[in-house]
Amino acid sequence: MSKTLHLMKLCVGCDSPAELAEWQRHRWQGGPARHLTRMWPKREAEILGGGSIFWVFKGVMQARQRILALEEALGEDGIRRCALVLDPELVRVTALPRRPFQGWRYLAAEDAPRDLAVGRAEEPDLPSDMQRALAEMGLL
Repeated sequence: MSKTLHLMKLCVGCDSPAELAEWQRHRWQGGPARHLTRMWPKREAEILGGGSIFWVFKGVMQARQRILALEEALGEDGIRRCALVLDPELVRVTALPRRPFQGWRYLAAEDAPRDLAVGRAEEPDLPSDMQRALAEMGLL
C-alpha cells in the first residue's frame, strides 16, 4: 500500500486562508474547488490515498485542502493541464515558514504541519510578517 503524499503550493492572489476560502466559495458555489496546474503529479496514487494540498500564504504554510481527484482539463491556451479537485473545506494548520518556490512541490506526510485544534481554527489571522516571525521562532 502507498504512503500518503501531499502537495504544497504558494497561494497567489489571496493573503490569508479566510480570503482563499471566500474566493473559492464564490468561484465554485460551494462545490469542490479546482486548481489547474501545468504538471501532472507522477505520484498520483500516493496523493489520492488521502493527500492534501498545503497552501503557503506570504511565506507561511497555514492551511490545507484534501485532494479528491486529479482530472484532465484544457487550459484557455488549449494545452492539457491537471485539475486538482479539492474538498471545499479549508483546514487551518500549524504555521510553518516556507521559502518561495515555483509551481507545486511534494510534501511527505511526516513533514506536513498538524491541523489546528478546532477552537484555534476560528482565531483571526495575525499580520503575515508577525505570523512568519513567530513561526520561524517555533511559537505558532
